[in-house]
Amino acid sequence: MKIALVTGASSGLGREFVRQIAEQGKVEEIWAIARRRDRLEALQSISAVPIRVLALDLTRPGDMEYLRNTLQDELPDIRILVNAAGMGRMGPTVDIPAKDNDAMIDLNCAAVDVTDAAFPYLHPGSQVLEICSTAGFQPIPGLNVYAATKAFLLSYTQTLHYELSPAGIHVTAVCPYWVKDTEFIGIAEKGGHGFRHYPLASRSQDVVRRALRDSALNLRVSTPGLVCTLHRAAAKVTPNLLCLPLADWLSHV
Repeated sequence: MKIALVTGASSGLGREFVRQIAEQGKVEEIWAIARRRDRLEALQSISAVPIRVLALDLTRPGDMEYLRNTLQDELPDIRILVNAAGMGRMGPTVDIPAKDNDAMIDLNCAAVDVTDAAFPYLHPGSQVLEICSTAGFQPIPGLNVYAATKAFLLSYTQTLHYELSPAGIHVTAVCPYWVKDTEFIGIAEKGGHGFRHYPLASRSQDVVRRALRDSALNLRVSTPGLVCTLHRAAAKVTPNLLCLPLADWLSHV
């Protein structure tokens, strides 16, 4: 069976990936993974293909093992894998609880675990999209641990692109700027420490559409928007010594 496997599918970019992948009609079933079962069950109303609900917390070893076992039992042909599960916290590093820092790190490590579990079921033409962030291009005050975890995932994905391209498997790091119509900003600002403005923020529909297009083209990195494209270019030529105070200033203007 040809499937898409989408983590973080209950909301935000993950939910939009489910909708748009279903519209493409390239898979027979979408395996939707997130913690909130009710949200996952509601996906059928926006999907033209059947949804298999997998209410899992992939940071728990037992849940990750359940996913591995399910894949081994079903032996699906994974045509599209999207790792969209994630969370963030904004504010000075000393003000963010250790459990939140751990959760940010664990979720990005879980993306690696899910990808590892999927390897035997990927074939020529399969697409792997790891949802990173423009924050992964540089250290960012106010987003310290979040940016560091996305830099890790970005590095991992770029190397995986190189390693799997000879097998015809497309691997793309998706690095969007702020996305206004998701829950991320509101949750990340919990505690009152947020950025002042989110100028030119993207919409999930546009981000997902461009990400799927870039993945089909087998681009190593997708920057689905003007701001993240400019940020990527600027980060390559600007030393961190300058990036850090500049990012700090921009967050307060």
